[in-house]
Amino acid sequence: MRMVATLLRPGDDLREAIEKFVAEQKISAGTIISCVAALSHARLRMAGTARDVQDIKEFEGKFEVVSLAGNVGQNRTHLHMAISDKDGNVYGGHVKTGGNIIAITAELVIAVEDRLRFSEKHDPSVGWDNLVIEKAHD
Repeated sequence: MRMVATLLRPGDDLREAIEKFVAEQKISAGTIISCVAALSHARLRMAGTARDVQDIKEFEGKFEVVSLAGNVGQNRTHLHMAISDKDGNVYGGHVKTGGNIIAITAELVIAVEDRLRFSEKHDPSVGWDNLVIEKAHD
């Protein structure tokens, strides 16, 4: 296992910047270790929503990322995030594409396991795409 790190820039969309970094680094299976960041806008899907009717909330203002967890790979990005506002209120959910704008920077660290490959496949028993873990091909 190895670690990779990067500094993401202001104005970038957090999820899109992570996906770009994963592609550039050719990460087949990675887990977010740490993300220290400030956002000016967040876009999260709330828990308990259906695949076809999602409860997506937009947050505008100054936010600190207090937690970012997830698994990433060339064919998979699954991230959950908690953010806090200036009053200490915390909001969290599934990180949607677009609308998670980095305000200052995002210090990102990912643990990478090159012997594995993460992808996803629809699981009808739960109604969502689920993680598929495979051995990576040389």
